[in-house]
Amino acid sequence: MTVILYELQGKKDVRFSPYCWRSRMALQHKCINAEYEPVLFSQKEKIRFSKQTLVPILQDGNQVITDSWNIACYLEKEYPEKPTLFGDKYAQSLTKQFNLWMDISIHPLLAKCIMADVLEYVVADRDKEYFRKSREKRFGVSIEKYSTRSVEDIENLHHGLKSISVTLKNQPYIAGESPSYADYILFGSYKFALLTSPRNIFPADGPIMDWANRISNLFIKEL
Repeated sequence: MTVILYELQGKKDVRFSPYCWRSRMALQHKCINAEYEPVLFSQKEKIRFSKQTLVPILQDGNQVITDSWNIACYLEKEYPEKPTLFGDKYAQSLTKQFNLWMDISIHPLLAKCIMADVLEYVVADRDKEYFRKSREKRFGVSIEKYSTRSVEDIENLHHGLKSISVTLKNQPYIAGESPSYADYILFGSYKFALLTSPRNIFPADGPIMDWANRISNLFIKEL
């Protein structure tokens, strides 16, 4: 059966969604050969089959799974013979909490840093109007007022990542000696910043950058 991951696409075919990167890395970790199908913001008809409007979407034969967390859980359940993403059910529960913490606490800080860069450098020209209107409705202000490209916003993000930096100073991966889905949650955010902003958004050196290089080297051909 063909496995297809539908991913958000920007100009010059940049795949910049942090959530799509979580799913892409999960597939790579599981050693599952997949096709990666690009989807622009304006190509909602392309994913109408999923009965919703967001990516990532995993199509595995007749199965359609939406949301990056659901995709990870599906892969773990349906491909138990492949390398585990979590370790056991207790680790999976803890990883879910890490997933929520990243979404609720870290991503708003990251968005403040780079949303103006995303609009200027990455969003396809045909999608810019949609992106601006949808994000400004969400933020309640213009993108330029929300994301001012200030040094203070980057400092706030680094402060928010401090606990992860301390963790990675003492062990190579978030959950210990081996990479797991928790690493791919953070790596998705790292790739989001790397692909959308010309500035150093994540710490440019230290434990987090060392960790990011380790993750990249695991899948060097795919990344």
